[in-house]
Amino acid sequence: MSKNKVDAVRLDKILKKAIEAITLSKNEIYDIAEGAKKECKRLEEELNMLKVNVKELIESVIFIESELKERKRRLLLVSKNHEKYSQEELKQAYEKADNLRIELAVKREQEQHLIRRRNDIEIRIKESIRTVQKADSLISHVGVALGCLTGDLQQLSVQLDDMNQRQLLGLRIIQAQEEERQRVARDMHDGPAQSMSNVVLKAEICERLIDVDIIRAKIELQNLKKIVRDSLHDVRKIIYNLRPMSLDDLGLVPTLQRYIATFGEDTGIAASLKTIGVYDDIKPVISLTVFRIVQEALSNIRKHSKAQNVAVNLEFMDEDLKLYIYDDGDGFNVDEIKIRTEDVNSGFGLLSMKERIDLLSGEFKIASEIGKGTRLNVSIPLLQEEVHNV
Repeated sequence: MSKNKVDAVRLDKILKKAIEAITLSKNEIYDIAEGAKKECKRLEEELNMLKVNVKELIESVIFIESELKERKRRLLLVSKNHEKYSQEELKQAYEKADNLRIELAVKREQEQHLIRRRNDIEIRIKESIRTVQKADSLISHVGVALGCLTGDLQQLSVQLDDMNQRQLLGLRIIQAQEEERQRVARDMHDGPAQSMSNVVLKAEICERLIDVDIIRAKIELQNLKKIVRDSLHDVRKIIYNLRPMSLDDLGLVPTLQRYIATFGEDTGIAASLKTIGVYDDIKPVISLTVFRIVQEALSNIRKHSKAQNVAVNLEFMDEDLKLYIYDDGDGFNVDEIKIRTEDVNSGFGLLSMKERIDLLSGEFKIASEIGKGTRLNVSIPLLQEEVHNV
């Protein structure tokens, strides 16, 4: 056996051990994250119950205070006119007032105990959330490392000339996958998962109230219906962000019209869409690419530009599709952004757009100036023998 072959075998063993160790660590981090999420959920349920108990206790304290005030008034009346009342009546008046004072003191102590407990749980929930966020971040980074060790980048190696560029693109692809998974997990946890916890809690409250206070039970059921509707809306929004089904059902332009209208309603930015030409028989991969570019561009505008107006123009030519996106926001230094996108750890929304368009043999240009807004120009050939997945 040659020395090179021996070295290759040793490297393969080392690589397998490294992958096993990282996989084990990832599983352990995942278990920690899941444990923290379960603890957070349990604490949130306990906190909701505590809030109900605190509310009921406060109502009880208010009632006892009112009763005590009435007893004190009665006691004062009896004391002033003691000759009209027997010794037993005087004694009962004092005892009832004392009993109410004792009960009030006990209730107030219980109230303070519940408030301290509530504050303690809120602190523990924040700590659990921080643990979950840290674990999710670690899982994402470990996933990137595993992807680098196990990923087969040979197909990309054939297509790209520069080794550094190949490695950078591979890392970006893996990182994008991990971030997308993390985003979906976070959206599910913060939205539908939380809502389902509230559904269970509201259902339990309704179950307890149904035979005691039918009016409150009906109110809680109305709240329950609202939570379920909101959860359904959140799930549909998550599905839409993954892939809008209307692209397949209605086509590119109606999907963009709906998306841009929703963007305007959510952000308060005046957003418009203008189309020129006939847009029948657009390849699905081109439609998806155009939608993703508009989605990413509008997301950047919402987060960074402080724009008041956005215009999206689509032109369908015989051989090309032209996309223009304008905004009147703050603008930025294009050269500085280009430098930053060379770093794999930086945000790469613009770079992601360019890479999608490059895979379709298209052209991507961006012009921006600080204080004068931004203009994005995209051109994609419509007639292609083969279109790669993007």
